[in-house]
Amino acid sequence: MAENFSATERAFLEKVMQRASLPDIYDARDLTTVVFRTLRDLMTTETDQQTEAAFKNADIAEIWRDDNPFVSFLSRFRPPLDIDEELFLRRVKQEGGVPKNVSAEAVVVAVFSAARESIPPEQAKEISKVLPDGLRVLWEQV
Repeated sequence: MAENFSATERAFLEKVMQRASLPDIYDARDLTTVVFRTLRDLMTTETDQQTEAAFKNADIAEIWRDDNPFVSFLSRFRPPLDIDEELFLRRVKQEGGVPKNVSAEAVVVAVFSAARESIPPEQAKEISKVLPDGLRVLWEQV
């Protein structure tokens, strides 16, 4: 099944693909989705919505949104989850199907760096506040 990406989506996902040494753009899309979902799980609904609105391009905001309507609906009513760095990385590895020759950390760094380039510095600071310590360091260094 061929999927058409907008030029902006393709550029964003190619950054992730190259920075994480992923084999193809579809792996980049799937893993970005898992990183974003796990990141949203750390946020209040308000911070999630502010982040979505902060993306400079609507196509990137579309990647940010959860494509599962049930999960998206439920996330509006639950408090932020308590996820530490280890659980965050394990979720990315297991839910995203990280290729054997790639680390979950490399994927997270690639997605974080591409995302930071797509949002204003003020929103990057808000995201930093919800991250567990080890991931906060990664987020601030990219």
